[in-house]
Amino acid sequence: MIYGATGYTGRLIAERAIDRGQRPVLAGRDTAKVARVATPLGLPYRVFDLRDEAATAGALADVDLVAQCAGPFSATSAPMVAACLAAGAHYVDITGEIDVFESVFARHEDAVRAGVVLLPGAGFDVVPTDCLAALVAAALPEARNLDLAFQAVGGLSGGTVKSALEGAALGGRARIEGSLRTVPLGWRRREVPFPSGHRSVSSLPWGDVSTAYRSTGIPNITTFTRVPGLHRFGPGATVLGKVVLGRPMAQRLGKAVIGSVVGGPRAAKRARSWVEVFAEATDDAGRSVSAALIGPDTYEFTVDAVLRTVGGLLAGGIRPGAHTPSTALGADFVRRLHGVRVIEPAR
Repeated sequence: MIYGATGYTGRLIAERAIDRGQRPVLAGRDTAKVARVATPLGLPYRVFDLRDEAATAGALADVDLVAQCAGPFSATSAPMVAACLAAGAHYVDITGEIDVFESVFARHEDAVRAGVVLLPGAGFDVVPTDCLAALVAAALPEARNLDLAFQAVGGLSGGTVKSALEGAALGGRARIEGSLRTVPLGWRRREVPFPSGHRSVSSLPWGDVSTAYRSTGIPNITTFTRVPGLHRFGPGATVLGKVVLGRPMAQRLGKAVIGSVVGGPRAAKRARSWVEVFAEATDDAGRSVSAALIGPDTYEFTVDAVLRTVGGLLAGGIRPGAHTPSTALGADFVRRLHGVRVIEPAR
């Protein structure tokens, strides 16, 4: 089942699933919208609201796996995870939200008892960064510090922008000595040797401060991206942003505007877009190992990663519990994705 099939990414996954010979059940909470997507594709569909536990349980009664694409996941993940555990269905999502990862990982023992796999972050968030983190950690087992950075060229969907709006209200986050800490936005800057050239990047909250710690055990993790001028805002702007964007009215208004004006990139733009990811692990002796990759547009990346993840889970052989992409499918999973080239770990 693809829940959230009327969203930009959910619809792309549904269309590509058909191309690969799969026939998922499409689902969402709006009958007219779900029907408009499912009917032209010739796919079955179901309509239910995750706030209705009985309806959700009934809709999942014969489902083996749910690909959860409806966000923001801060509102949708927990009820769907609970329903999947009750139904004995595997759970996959495309979140990049740190607190959602932490919430799903907290259900690990429940998933083991239910015999199901919970795998959040099966898209661009966080497959490439998680797999690179696992690769460099394996090459430097004593690593104490991990930096992960990415840069992407391409458009964003409304769902992604809404999630980013929620994240901005929380300020910066990093993993420091094993604990998640709140830090100023842009609290660290560094130069990164991306495959296309050196770039200056700034720290920002990204899902890997949760997932990479679970995948590698490295206690200090910072995530970066290329956001020109981010470092100029400083701690004061971070506090102001949290105060303003943290207000419910600001969140509702912002999401309403986003929903009305932000669509996803068209196929032609996706074809012209690309992404680069860099990972570097260091130990206390000053030794370091780095790796990088180049891949397609973030949405093309997500669709391929989700469908391959679904195939891997349905094929069996993955132990029950809450997983990251690399703990479920291995660090080399990213190498199998279409259009991805990994630049091997180097000291």
